[in-house]
Amino acid sequence: MKKVSVGSWAYIMGEYGDKPMMLPELCAGLNDLGYDGISMGGFKPHANPELYDTDEKRAGLAKLLADNNMEVADYAVDTWSVDSLKQTDEWMAFYTAGVQFMAKMGWDIIRIDSGTPPVLPEGMTYADAMDKITTMFKKCAAIAAKEGINVVWEFEPGFMINEPKNVVKVVKDVNEKNFSLLLDTCHAHMGAVIGSRHIEEGCKLAGGIVEYVTMAKDMIGHVHVIDSDGTLNETDTSTHNPFGTGDIDFDVVIPAILDIGNYKGDWWSVDLCEWPQAWQVTADSKKFVDQINEKYCK
Repeated sequence: MKKVSVGSWAYIMGEYGDKPMMLPELCAGLNDLGYDGISMGGFKPHANPELYDTDEKRAGLAKLLADNNMEVADYAVDTWSVDSLKQTDEWMAFYTAGVQFMAKMGWDIIRIDSGTPPVLPEGMTYADAMDKITTMFKKCAAIAAKEGINVVWEFEPGFMINEPKNVVKVVKDVNEKNFSLLLDTCHAHMGAVIGSRHIEEGCKLAGGIVEYVTMAKDMIGHVHVIDSDGTLNETDTSTHNPFGTGDIDFDVVIPAILDIGNYKGDWWSVDLCEWPQAWQVTADSKKFVDQINEKYCK
């Protein structure tokens, strides 16, 4: 059986922006619902390194998690205030601070993205952009490796390099043991089936998510699970529909991730990012993933 977490960012973004759920309330609520852990967002007011800049504060965060039986499945570092192609040094500085914070907390999986929207800067080819991002990812892996941390890259329509063949190519080109993919089922659907915000045309897959997973065999280091109705949200990334309200057939996709993709990670992480009233569907999300575990992970 895999453990189940949920992304903390769902409760501070979108409709929660003006009234976020703070970590004490969120952790207590997730514990009550039977979640094994939390996918921790590095976004303020949650676990941002600037908010936990002393040993005392970090110890307090560790105690909060322990008191609520919360493990940390993965950590989403906050690099969103800068563009990785135009402000690479600043992006790397935020990333490095996240790794250092994680090392002090004892967490071991860091989530990153390509850090720039899928729009080519003037005078830059797509090949040049992919080369630059690949080089950046190799540096990310090296920095994390020194602390025993694994890096997982979440591809999605909101960020550059989201065509399945190019996603797989970049992982192969990075070629570091501690660098792999974070496969979000919603983003995989948008990339493979819808072809959303692709720079390179003709990259949809006739076999959908299953073909995507086949291409990414042995490259999947972590999985976020959520449904998709094939649309983008107001921030131009995948709409994260609650389970059963979208088009993904999880009875096909989950066995593919496990048996074809050879996913060996410990977690299923629910991602309700930017879904209105995410808390109201958090309990049902846990029940749905519990059913996945019962069917496929005994």
